[in-house]
Amino acid sequence: MGHGTDLSGRVVVVTGGTRGVGAGIAAAFARAGARVVVCARRPPEIPLDGCEFAAVDLRDPAAVGEFFAGLDRVDVLVNNAGGTPYRLLGDTDAARHARVIELNLTAPLTASLAARAHLAAVHGSIVMIGSVSGARPSPGSAAYGAAKAGLENLARSMAVEWAPRIRVNTLVLGMVRTELSALHYGDEDGIAAVGATVPLGRLAEPREIGEAAVFLASEQASYITGASLLVHGGGERPAFLDAATVNKEA
Repeated sequence: MGHGTDLSGRVVVVTGGTRGVGAGIAAAFARAGARVVVCARRPPEIPLDGCEFAAVDLRDPAAVGEFFAGLDRVDVLVNNAGGTPYRLLGDTDAARHARVIELNLTAPLTASLAARAHLAAVHGSIVMIGSVSGARPSPGSAAYGAAKAGLENLARSMAVEWAPRIRVNTLVLGMVRTELSALHYGDEDGIAAVGATVPLGRLAEPREIGEAAVFLASEQASYITGASLLVHGGGERPAFLDAATVNKEA
């Protein structure tokens, strides 16, 4: 770790951490010396070095409660599980969209409530994995954007209600390069073209998201709670800059 964080003796739970961003987060905590437990419905296709796996359906409150009750200690909970297919609002009914909200908003609340006693006992930390989709229009993933907006607000309220024993923060992510990037952006040229729209000129790597999560969970962030840390490479270049004619000849 670049910042030398040592989390030896800490127990970290990462939901949905079997691939992509979640796997990057789990690996970062493992490098920092923590015992990492990844929970998801299905085991990882590629073993996660230094991490344990537990099969848990995060949409099942009873299963989530049983999982956390079986742990002796939890120092950090990373609510990473989430996602959505591309689906326009009018292409299906409200019940299908509600499933997206259930995974991206209700499931993190369920996990946080189930882990609360463990976290409070050790002055622990919760890291929510949010998205820039929660702060801007999200056509094709409107329910996901609404859920991520709600998640960020939930984290702020939770930070106030559960202080001072539990810190709660949100990582607000932009685009991240994962094994599924080709499904969203196409081939390498497409990925590069999308990355070029970001001020830093590329998509984030899961490792970088993981190190940001470790920071928020560490003692280095001991006075940070109720905060949202933007990890988006500078965000999106405003479209009006490309449309403007002023100084184009300069």
